[in-house]
Amino acid sequence: MDPFRNIGIIGREGSGVVESLQRLIVFLRTRGLNIIIGDHIQHLLEPQYLHDVRVSSRKMIGEVSDLIIVVGGDGSLLAAARTLARFDVPVLGVNRGRLGFLTDVSPDEIEQRVGEVLDGQYRIEKRFLLDAVVTRNGEPIGVADALNDIVVNSGTSAKMIEFELYIEGEFVYRQRSDGLIVSTPTGSTAYSLSGGGPIMHPRLDAIALVPMFPHTLSSRPIVVDGNSEIKIVICESNTTQLPVSCDGQVHLTAQSGDAVYVTKKPHKLKMIHPLNHSFYASCRDKLGWNTSNF
Repeated sequence: MDPFRNIGIIGREGSGVVESLQRLIVFLRTRGLNIIIGDHIQHLLEPQYLHDVRVSSRKMIGEVSDLIIVVGGDGSLLAAARTLARFDVPVLGVNRGRLGFLTDVSPDEIEQRVGEVLDGQYRIEKRFLLDAVVTRNGEPIGVADALNDIVVNSGTSAKMIEFELYIEGEFVYRQRSDGLIVSTPTGSTAYSLSGGGPIMHPRLDAIALVPMFPHTLSSRPIVVDGNSEIKIVICESNTTQLPVSCDGQVHLTAQSGDAVYVTKKPHKLKMIHPLNHSFYASCRDKLGWNTSNF
């Protein structure tokens, strides 16, 4: 029996997305598979592509699918990950964005690479997510999660913030900077990389803490165990509300005296890669490591 009979398709409206959705639906029909598409992209397809296709909400699609294919950029997969991780359903990405670190099937290889996955030629990589909880007077006032990173900052490049960092309850430092990036290995090639953070292999069980333009030359990124509890206490000297950004898509708010707790989520995202996928090859391609400066 095929492991993937019910194929869910989700994504976001964008350049080339409709073309890839159409190709994908036609191909899956030739394989005799059950197709479920997210109701948020139903309007992108003409009636002939919706024939015999089930339409489902983003939350329900995780319950009824054996495999989810995300058509879009890395942002589309990040949004999907936060919804789908708890369903334990594997996710495959078709890249219709710019960078494509997470969506590694190119549009012109849909039939070949998706076909290989359906034939059992794939690898599963489990990626952990982070939970963020903002507390005020010891009570939670905001909760969100992230696959890439959780960022506490001032919300403006013209103003620093002051905070204290604790890891596993132990005081680490008090810092004035533009903010702090708390990154998973998945997010180490995203915003954390721009901030000078380390590139971490996706299989690492670790979290990187990357200061954003710290007001000291001795402050450097720290890599800690992935099971660590991280607490960021917003100092009383801050006079404005501070955004707490999760994957740059979900935003909480903190103020002086609040604490932001960051911990690993219990559920992991199952990412499917074709057998030819290589993390280092992606780095060479996406980060220009093949470019010679000589």
